[in-house]
Amino acid sequence: MGEQRRIGSSLRFASRPAIVATGTVVGPMEAKGPLTQWFDTVVDDAMYGERTPEKAERRFMQDAIDIALGNASLQPENVHLMVGGDLLNQIVTSAFTAAKYPAPFLGLYGACSTCTEGLIVAAAMVDAGYADIAVSVTSSHYQSAERQFRYPIELNIQRKATSQYTVTGAGAMVVARGAGKVAVTEATIGRVLDLGIKDPNQMGPAMAPAAADTLFRHFADLGRTPEYYDLILTGDLGSVGSSILHELMRKRGVPLGDAHRDSGAWIFQGVPGTGVGGSGCACAAVTLGGYVFKQMMANELSRALVVATGALLSSLTWQQGESVPAVAHAVALEVQPQAAATS
Repeated sequence: MGEQRRIGSSLRFASRPAIVATGTVVGPMEAKGPLTQWFDTVVDDAMYGERTPEKAERRFMQDAIDIALGNASLQPENVHLMVGGDLLNQIVTSAFTAAKYPAPFLGLYGACSTCTEGLIVAAAMVDAGYADIAVSVTSSHYQSAERQFRYPIELNIQRKATSQYTVTGAGAMVVARGAGKVAVTEATIGRVLDLGIKDPNQMGPAMAPAAADTLFRHFADLGRTPEYYDLILTGDLGSVGSSILHELMRKRGVPLGDAHRDSGAWIFQGVPGTGVGGSGCACAAVTLGGYVFKQMMANELSRALVVATGALLSSLTWQQGESVPAVAHAVALEVQPQAAATS
């Protein structure tokens, strides 16, 4: 029968597809935080010389893809599948960017959980043999997200104390068959939870229960505890959502302990004017593609669990008084034993 691929509500990738390269590009605000050394490119102008933030976001995404392909010594023609998503209506950033590449494209929307959603799809397609090389990419931009979900920044609306600051940037990952050091071993696909939160400035509290649900099912399905991982990275709960997550996991009898970091609370740590932390599709993507991947390549981390979180609101539904559903998807990464031994 072979190795079991579905364990409860989690997946195990039998061929252990690997992230062989990443590309990360961020804006000037992100460079002020503690993770700046891990990003491939820092752009001094968030507008990237473009006329609109939407066009600037496309440049961030395209550059992230090109960097990842370059780091993998691949050409666009070598890619069998591209998966991607972003925050803008009809994921237009991903669509316009994908049009510049010859690979077949699957567009995804998981809000800020799109980073791990895309990685799951890419790894599953590679594991099943439908692609030998796949690229997963996602992006966000502070100005484009503010314009769509809240108010254009030109209006100078005062932000609430609980607001999060959308990360300007993009992260791309190349997933391939064969020998790679950072294997995608398991995944737990999230369930949509809706606890009735209606304030779009309270995304952390809306997403924390979804993160707790996915984490609890992941540990239960695979018979693991948080101590199994060197790092459990959520994103992007921010400081408020992270506190709620820890309380929820303690109540379930599975405290996360010191291994947990939240990309939203981390990426803008100590940066004034960023509220309770970062958000946006790029938040988890650049933290995973930057810090996590490079630390695993350097053998500083052996096992990591990345749980990207998404608040599934739209500007239309919250203006109509609807609540904010949320979802979280988990991906387990492990350094291949033979790769670690030869490094």
